[in-house]
Amino acid sequence: MLKNKSESNTLKILISLFSMKIGFFQFEPKFLEVEENINLIISELEKTQNFDLLVLPELANSGYVFKNKEELRKVAEEIPKGVFIFHLEDICKNKNAYVVSGVAEKKGSTFFNSSVLIGPEGYISTYRKLHLFDREKLFFEPGNKPLEIYDIGKAKVGLMICFDWIFPETTRILALKGAEIICHSANLVLPYSQTAMLARSVENAVYTITANRIGVEKNDEISLNFTGQSQITSPKMETLAKAGKDTVELKTVDIDPEIAKNKWINERNNLFKDRRIEYYSILTEK
Repeated sequence: MLKNKSESNTLKILISLFSMKIGFFQFEPKFLEVEENINLIISELEKTQNFDLLVLPELANSGYVFKNKEELRKVAEEIPKGVFIFHLEDICKNKNAYVVSGVAEKKGSTFFNSSVLIGPEGYISTYRKLHLFDREKLFFEPGNKPLEIYDIGKAKVGLMICFDWIFPETTRILALKGAEIICHSANLVLPYSQTAMLARSVENAVYTITANRIGVEKNDEISLNFTGQSQITSPKMETLAKAGKDTVELKTVDIDPEIAKNKWINERNNLFKDRRIEYYSILTEK
């Protein structure tokens, strides 16, 4: 009996060493109300049980439907000096955890639709959205930094933003560089991404976390209805967690990042080794 109890405790310790709690916070960022958005994020994350990695939506600090650059200029902040980043750093320190969040970034007179990775020791890095969607092209510059991965201890993570989902090259590059978890901050309005991300997870054998926003945002004649349904997918194309279309939800699940290291489909087929790259050159042609 004692032996069985000891074995059980050993198993629990091993599971805790390799398992990881990941999640998303789906909410409705208030347009141009940075302080209100910060306060909501702080309130929800502080009362949440421990997590290792949590993803917030695209432009979580600012809202989305800008009608001119003057509005964007009011809420965009330099990274990592801004107040939004400061508060996220505080959360990560208190929780001993990592957070990925979309943020409106200001770099001199230029603006980027960006995502930041922050950990217990503070700011780590910024990803700038490569593939701008629709009216974003009126306000933001396309990303000018390469896709990178980051080792956060229990896993290696990569960052992408919203419309990046429709370009499979985005997730493939991150996976080839070693990402086991793809952090996908989003303000989705098209109905396809949640299904597509299941394909992105299985074709690369990675976990994905899509943190979408909810609500209808209006600014004069401009109006967008966001689709919610944030989700976490697995390398086996499973939906591990999913939110509703219009509800504020914070969900976490326990995963084993080691599963995403295995790219073998069967004893003869490997996702990466079986690629015939000598026939793919057209992918880099304009």
